[in-house]
Amino acid sequence: MSLHIKHLNGDTTFLLTFSPTESRPSSNIYSRPPGTFSVLVDPWLSGPSSMWHPKFLLSKHTIPSCISNLSHIPEPNVVLISQDKPDHCHEPTLQQLDPSSALTNVLAVPGAAKKIRGMKHFDPSRVHALLAYSSKDTESVIRFYIPPLSPGGAAGEATIAYVPAKMDVSGLHNALGITYRPPTTAPFPSRYTPPSSASPYPNFSSPNPHSNPINMPPTPPDSPPQRPRSLASINHPSTISTASSSASQTMSHSTSATSATSGSQIAHHHFHHPSTSSCTTSNSQYIRPAKTLSVIYSPHGLAYSPHIQTYATTHLVPHAALPLTALIHGFDRVENPWYMGGNVNAGLPGGVEIAKNLMARCWIGAHDEDKENTGISVLKIKLRKFGIEEVRDLVRREWNGGGGGCEVRNLDCGEEMVLRS
Repeated sequence: MSLHIKHLNGDTTFLLTFSPTESRPSSNIYSRPPGTFSVLVDPWLSGPSSMWHPKFLLSKHTIPSCISNLSHIPEPNVVLISQDKPDHCHEPTLQQLDPSSALTNVLAVPGAAKKIRGMKHFDPSRVHALLAYSSKDTESVIRFYIPPLSPGGAAGEATIAYVPAKMDVSGLHNALGITYRPPTTAPFPSRYTPPSSASPYPNFSSPNPHSNPINMPPTPPDSPPQRPRSLASINHPSTISTASSSASQTMSHSTSATSATSGSQIAHHHFHHPSTSSCTTSNSQYIRPAKTLSVIYSPHGLAYSPHIQTYATTHLVPHAALPLTALIHGFDRVENPWYMGGNVNAGLPGGVEIAKNLMARCWIGAHDEDKENTGISVLKIKLRKFGIEEVRDLVRREWNGGGGGCEVRNLDCGEEMVLRS
């Protein structure tokens, strides 16, 4: 399996493409290999970004984005928005997305979700506010069911979680965690064999939108028993079923495998409130792949302890998602006076702690573009820039000379890299 990371602008817009194979993502925007799962992060392609009023903050790119419109990339499964600030939640860029898409869902931090709904561009049922991650609340992790590549294969799963800082006056500091376990095409040798009278394959999809979905089998090592956000694939456009009026805005999501037929891209979703999910099958006793790809995206930084540490020990470890596949985190440190919110970007000092503790295979810089910033909010900014060699040197020292296992990269606009497992 593989993770392709492409930097779409000079700042912090990335396209993450997870695949069960090691092949390069198709250049045909209308074709997507089965089992692929893609995430577009914080899209801002062109035009100014103004917060509150241009006299307070006005930002402009100094490096042109590698694409002029989001129609030039394959339709993503998820658009992930980490901030409600306009350089992360950029209305003109978001309005380039197809509002009638049956594939794309927008997942955003609460403030950004409210802002995006107010744009009246997307179907409100496609915009979901992320809940703060809690190991005691299974609702705080959104799970995407990825059907097996062939009958008898293992289903895959992608998860997304939002880890915010506590008591953060600026509202800038958080991390978004993504994991991907690929579906497979062939059964594992030790998989459970049902009685001869039973169907040899579980029914992972149903043409009936009212049928109960199939609960996802656990990822090794087994997580403690819990009621997962069950997901099912159907042959109809997306709908959301709510069991009660008090249901959370953040719902479970299902992503079906897409057609590999040339010139076509078919994807359907069905969203279920967790309380409606109860169906299981005896064939869920497959032995699962031991590795899950994992990404932490934290453009402004977040303290490893206790925030990311809790997420790692209660989610990444049970999902066999360590070492971390990729950390996307800024290198430069940015400070404002305390009365203007204090720290803006944690930069190298904060990132190296996360990379070290999660044994990151790769650290990619983010949000370090030398933008054209004007306004009263930047008058007293203090910027400490760190070059790529400084980052690599500190990584080596923090790893006691063994930091060669963590590749440090600063992707140029339009540059991409692939991580294989």
